[in-house]
Amino acid sequence: MNINDMEKMKAGFVAVMGCPNVGKSTLINSLLGQKIAAVSPRPQTTRKNQMGILTINEENNPSQIIFIDTPGIHKAQHKLGEFMNQEANKTLEESDVILLIVDGSQPPQQEDKMLFSLLTRINFRIPVILALNKIDLSDEKSLESHRQQYKEEVPRAEVVSISALNGQNLDSLLYIILEKLPEGVPFFPTEQVTDLYERELAADLIRESSLILLRDEVPHGIAVRIDQYIERNQHGAYIEATLFVEKESHKAIVIGKDGKMLKSIGIAARKEIEAMSGRKVYLRLRVKVRKNWRNDENILNRFGY
Repeated sequence: MNINDMEKMKAGFVAVMGCPNVGKSTLINSLLGQKIAAVSPRPQTTRKNQMGILTINEENNPSQIIFIDTPGIHKAQHKLGEFMNQEANKTLEESDVILLIVDGSQPPQQEDKMLFSLLTRINFRIPVILALNKIDLSDEKSLESHRQQYKEEVPRAEVVSISALNGQNLDSLLYIILEKLPEGVPFFPTEQVTDLYERELAADLIRESSLILLRDEVPHGIAVRIDQYIERNQHGAYIEATLFVEKESHKAIVIGKDGKMLKSIGIAARKEIEAMSGRKVYLRLRVKVRKNWRNDENILNRFGY
């Protein structure tokens, strides 16, 4: 179906909010059927808003859902954290629907209460959907208890239980979202799935590999800058990137003995970038120190925050 033919359809923006590491990016990747957002076991993997665009070309019910993957709202420890929270808060106020993701395998936590408090200050005309994620990690009795506790905290929300990882109940979630979206025209071409360019996705995938492979004290002090992204036609793409860390000791950890850690990060990232882009990639990484960059507004601006 041509985008110009979609005169009346459901179309709108869904702000996906939640505490760090509850599965926001995993959910969006699952709904789109492809990877557009970095995912790792580490909290705060998402640093900036990113759109995931799902266009459903059903003849009698065309629709376009623009999911906005927001940074996990948390107690900020530095200017980067403040930026992440501001990004998330602004998105909530401007959305058509708010999708709150919580960890249904456990009762509400302290950081969840920050979100509940925030929702009380947001326009009550914006519908809220509460998705209890990770239900595959909980038994039925515990899940029902957690469901009641969350519902008490967000009584205005419609509740649905899901597993973003194995796809359980995602069809039900989509149905509820579509019910709440306004009618309108699509905002993006039907084939577009994200607002990011490949070089930005590549930077996210390099940082994702770093988050997965490195120790706890290093990952959140890492930023990735793409220095070159050169197309080589049938030979694929050539990418040079710099990993910035805050301490010399962190630089040594990222490089590893005989360069083995940096090589492992490069191999893992290259595989993800190739899967994303559908072509061969040559990836070259280097590491530099920028002390306390997460509290330096000039550096944050240069890194795109």
